[in-house]
Amino acid sequence: QVQLVESGGGAVQAGGSLRLSCAASGRTSSTAAMGWFRQGPGKEREFVALMDLIAGTTYYKDSVKGRFTISRDNAKNTLYLQKNSLKPEDTAVYYCAASNFRLQLAIQAYTHWGQGTQVTVSS
Repeated sequence: QVQLVESGGGAVQAGGSLRLSCAASGRTSSTAAMGWFRQGPGKEREFVALMDLIAGTTYYKDSVKGRFTISRDNAKNTLYLQKNSLKPEDTAVYYCAASNFRLQLAIQAYTHWGQGTQVTVSS
């Protein structure tokens, strides 16, 4: 089993920044990709960003490209999401997830999920 614990959420004004962290523990050796997803009020959960842990390749949802950066500290087994130039439409619960498959944007490919952290962006 893989355990994921997110932190770093909070309330911020539009244009501000936040950095989310996701600490992974347990049997992480089979993890091939880690991603960030979000679920806004009344919306379905959606892909935000992912990192292929084998190649280090990153992918982003179009609306966050240039504003969000996904990164990983291998020594700490921690995934990050640096979020800059935040907009009210970025308001959501953000989830960290792990997949045994590479380059997967689909939610169904992720078998381990954190509890989520709330991000609220005010205008």
